[in-house]
Amino acid sequence: MLKIGITGGIGAGKSTVSRVISSLGYPVYDSDQRAKWLMSNSDLLKDEIIKLFGKKAFLNNELNRTFISNIVFKKPVLLEELNQLVHPKVASDYNLWVNENKKAALIFKEAAILIESGAYLEMDKIIVVVCSIEERINRVLSRDKITAGEIKKRMNAQLSDEERIEMADYVIDNSAGEKKLEENIKGIIGKILKS
Repeated sequence: MLKIGITGGIGAGKSTVSRVISSLGYPVYDSDQRAKWLMSNSDLLKDEIIKLFGKKAFLNNELNRTFISNIVFKKPVLLEELNQLVHPKVASDYNLWVNENKKAALIFKEAAILIESGAYLEMDKIIVVVCSIEERINRVLSRDKITAGEIKKRMNAQLSDEERIEMADYVIDNSAGEKKLEENIKGIIGKILKS
């Protein structure tokens, strides 16, 4: 089994790449979605988040992402504390998932902070997804209820594409349309399987 990491900046299209890979029959672990699920469903984790942010951290038993985002992007030390609570839970969840998919030749792990968290060290290959900053901003504006200024702050808090590309085995430019994207992904998977 080879473990392939997928990463990229906010709005680059990691989820689109993962969806195509999944449609080709390969298992994909979405770290961000699993983290959100765990934060809303693990009683222990919920209690720890409430201790850190107060009762407003949850609305109707769901993680109040807007409230928490507004805090952590102003106070990076709280983001670090939140990550220290969440990352070990996601790592355990991922290890269970790997065990469930141990018969697969290739498995993929999508994570926005794959490199920053050190999780890239567990991967056999790294795919970095990129596209123009303008396109990334437009994608996030249409998807999330945040301003262009807030998106740029988040981009500035992440590694740059250049820094990610230095760690990459493969780079996917996700601005050429779905058909070209699928061709690129199939080509990369073919190279990985031959390596």
